[in-house]
Amino acid sequence: MLRQLYIRNYALIDELDMEFRSGFSVMTGETGAGKSIILGAIGLLLGQRADSKTVKMGTEKCVIEAHFDLSRYGMQPFFEENDIEFDANDTIIRRELTSAGKSRAFINDTPVALTMLKELGERLVDVHSQHQNLLLNKQDFQLNVVDVIAQDTKELDDYQQAFVRYHDLKKEEERVRQEIEQGRQAQDFLQFQYEELTNAKLVEGEQEELEQRSETMTHSEDIKTALYEAENALQGDERSIVGSLKKATSALQGIERVYPDVAELAERLNSCYIELKDVASEVSGALEDVDFDPAELDSVNARLDKIYDLEKKYKVESVDELIALQQDLGRKLSNIENSDEALAELERQAAAAMKEAQAKADVLTKMRKQAAKTIEQQMQSRLVPLGMPHVRFQIVIESSPLSRDGQDNVSFLFSANTSTPLQPVSQVASGGEIARVMLSLKAMISGTVKLPTIIFDEIDTGVSGKIAEQMAQMMAEMGRNERQVISITHLPQIAALGTTHYKVYKEETPQGTTSHMQMLTDDERVGEIAQMLSGSDVTEAAIQNAKELLRR
Repeated sequence: MLRQLYIRNYALIDELDMEFRSGFSVMTGETGAGKSIILGAIGLLLGQRADSKTVKMGTEKCVIEAHFDLSRYGMQPFFEENDIEFDANDTIIRRELTSAGKSRAFINDTPVALTMLKELGERLVDVHSQHQNLLLNKQDFQLNVVDVIAQDTKELDDYQQAFVRYHDLKKEEERVRQEIEQGRQAQDFLQFQYEELTNAKLVEGEQEELEQRSETMTHSEDIKTALYEAENALQGDERSIVGSLKKATSALQGIERVYPDVAELAERLNSCYIELKDVASEVSGALEDVDFDPAELDSVNARLDKIYDLEKKYKVESVDELIALQQDLGRKLSNIENSDEALAELERQAAAAMKEAQAKADVLTKMRKQAAKTIEQQMQSRLVPLGMPHVRFQIVIESSPLSRDGQDNVSFLFSANTSTPLQPVSQVASGGEIARVMLSLKAMISGTVKLPTIIFDEIDTGVSGKIAEQMAQMMAEMGRNERQVISITHLPQIAALGTTHYKVYKEETPQGTTSHMQMLTDDERVGEIAQMLSGSDVTEAAIQNAKELLRR
């Protein structure tokens, strides 16, 4: 439950530090006093989007911080899963917003994303405002109420896993069917492309080899001339390089006996002679190998032209890519040929998955129908004391195609009297009746879901007198079952039943208008409720009436 709320520099609030208690509390104050501002601050703690305009004018940053006691609500797994330190007795949520629009969120001093703050906030506080009454129009809200009472979380999760598998298989089946259809339409063209590439007998790396051969043969005369000149220079006659080296080597070797210092030089020259003689021999061999064959050059260039044409046609840049394309075409043709078998297997798997999902959906439907009967009975018993002696509340569950939530369409039907036929609640219930329906639903749901704190923002709109008192009794009952219930109200009948009473008020100062909040003493409560009864001029009768309400 919410134990403490601290607000600084938010809207009209300079600083507020308020303690909250368990049970049923009420919050009162004139219209515009700042109750909605406090709700807005709490909303930021629950992960709502922030607006820098809410930072108090003239300040740089607003801070909103709340302390929660979670010792009874089994929330430790959430903190462990998200690697956040857990303190069951004092969990701290903080939100900071700068005037420049920067926002930061913390859980127990650990920085967190807004999505995580919202996920935790949904487990901590349920704020019911008037716009939530519009949820009665929504199919998913009505279904969710039934699921909460059915306590079918595990069964719903099992079904959704089965449905996702079925849905994915149907998508794959449709994809393959379309691919087969498209493939068959293009089969002749694919076959032509595959045969064209196959008949080309492409070999990896052949383009580079052919291009080199073409280049060599095209310049064969230049190559032969260069090789001839090199061979002639190396060993053309006795004055050639090899012949000269031979003479120099022999001359040094001839004086080795009488002049030993030249022995190393003679050996080095001899090594050069041997190496150059070998080079000359290879140059001579290369000269013999170079031969210009016009027919071979034409053949090489024709093959290259074929390769270039294919690369241009298929918009690739190498033989390797052409070979990869050929293999891909082969796979596509093979898939087309074997498509009936593949499609039949997918259809079989999808049918099996649908059967499994259908069986799990049937389990959900059975649980929902049982829960619907419980809801009808509870709503009847809760609404009658709220001034609807002839109320009828019925839940209709109709079959629908399998979807993520099952196979059920849920409708809440309502009639406040015997002369009006049952119709969808949002179409026939008045504002006051819808408020009572929503309060009864919340009270029923809260008996199943352990939500630490529930805040009702003027849920009493459209009701008064005895009915308001009965609504207050219902909220007080909710607050007695390990929950904290806070009602923002303008009705003295509801305000008198709170175990704790908070007042929100505005104050004019030289610096401007500021909002404040205080916990009222017993005597202050008498004055506040008397003012709610009689207006600004509090009479003695109003004071006595206030005391009587509080005494009840």
